[in-house]
Amino acid sequence: MGGRRMTEVSARGGAVRFGPGLATVLIGERINPTGRRRFAEALRRGDLTTVKAEAARQVDAGADILDVNVGAGDLDEAATLAAAVELVTSCVDVPICIDSPDAAALTAALAVYSGKALVNSVTAEEASMKAVLPVVAAHGAAVIALPCDENGIPADPWRRVTLAARILEAAGRFGIPRDDVVVDIVCTPVGRDPDAATRALETLRLVREELGVSTTAGASNISFGFPERHVLNLAFLAMAIQAGVSAPITDVTAPDLRRFCNASDRLARRGPSRPDTRS
Repeated sequence: MGGRRMTEVSARGGAVRFGPGLATVLIGERINPTGRRRFAEALRRGDLTTVKAEAARQVDAGADILDVNVGAGDLDEAATLAAAVELVTSCVDVPICIDSPDAAALTAALAVYSGKALVNSVTAEEASMKAVLPVVAAHGAAVIALPCDENGIPADPWRRVTLAARILEAAGRFGIPRDDVVVDIVCTPVGRDPDAATRALETLRLVREELGVSTTAGASNISFGFPERHVLNLAFLAMAIQAGVSAPITDVTAPDLRRFCNASDRLARRGPSRPDTRS
């Protein structure tokens, strides 16, 4: 159902390319107020100091793309997200993953972005596809397909692939190229579901074989609620890289994570080398 695919996003620093067989691209997750009370409060006040600091810190640690999420509640998300995207692109030169389910916020942020962004995300719910996909198409962006619907995230990997295929089909109707759809393999905490990692990896295998498109994963979710999360995250990332995940979303500032992923790429014989993923 399709051959090897490559996704490309870009910013003033150039393009970043990822996909099956290419070196792992890391999406930095830390511009996100979820579970961070002080950060959320600062966003509500219009204080973007943490956004700027986290952007620089993650790029210094080796992030190839930065996820930007300002969903703190009780704020003007469209205005805040646009301001955050403008600030991030003024201080670092890597592409942005604009993270919101809200079409108005996505529209505002994409309007001020110079380059080709990645949008996080669209689900298989009809309302989500009708709201988000036209915005993605209008701005020539790429989009993460989250395989869930009105019934939530299915446990069955085959069902996840079916939902991802539904999103791919809908994206095509809006003129979004297949290369511009990145499927999220869905990582949930192993503390809640001991089979969460194996389900995610089986989803990854099926997406590669059945759909042949680029993949992502909220890799840090796997360790939620555990002590020494960094160790569990590294173990899962090694497994996911071996299985072929394209662009995991993770905490790139964790000690040695960038070097660890580079070494995992080398052992898995994935290429080209990371410096060649950006031009």
